[in-house]
Amino acid sequence: MVEPFVSRYARRMSQPPPPRRATYADVVAAPEHQVAELIDGVVYLSPRPAAPHTRVASAIQGELWGPFNRGRGGPGGWVVMTEPELRLGDDVLVPDLAAWRQERLLAVPRQGGISTPPDWVCEVLSPSTRRLDRSRKLAVYARAGVGHAWLVDPIARTVEVLRRTPEALWLIVGVWADDAVVGLEPFAAVELELAAWWADIASAIAPPGDGSDAPVDAPAP
Repeated sequence: MVEPFVSRYARRMSQPPPPRRATYADVVAAPEHQVAELIDGVVYLSPRPAAPHTRVASAIQGELWGPFNRGRGGPGGWVVMTEPELRLGDDVLVPDLAAWRQERLLAVPRQGGISTPPDWVCEVLSPSTRRLDRSRKLAVYARAGVGHAWLVDPIARTVEVLRRTPEALWLIVGVWADDAVVGLEPFAAVELELAAWWADIASAIAPPGDGSDAPVDAPAP
């Protein structure tokens, strides 16, 4: 039996339309208790950070604020911000921390997001955001020209420092952990005490491998 001929036009007409690309309006319409980010036309929703996450971010911001934002005990010349909304082309991202050299951000907009790409971003990794932070968001930062990125893992107690190459790729400068005291690019002028970042949340986060990641309802052995 000869199958009926179906033209290419008819096949195209029978295919479902491509999904609609999300816009900034979808970000605005997101639930207030979630963080909404727009990447390549897709809105990603993440829960608000847990207390250990925000504590580490606050500790990092506190160490950078005096020497780099205020110039007290350091060179100054930076604008450091917590959870700014970045409008990088069609993408909208919210890093945990970001910083600009003052000559690149002379005034902070009174309303809306910031369209000037930062010179540095910091993402504090959590189970719900780790994959997004390390993949899609890093790609956008590199594309936008962000010079440095830190990936901070409160569970492993590590900070991974990345530097953007001229080819818009990320070079791993190094990984530091636990109680290291080190100057980290692009803030190498002042040594930072990593132990202070997670010292007071040690009891709130169990170290890897102690069995705490097992399901709550797992049967007893």
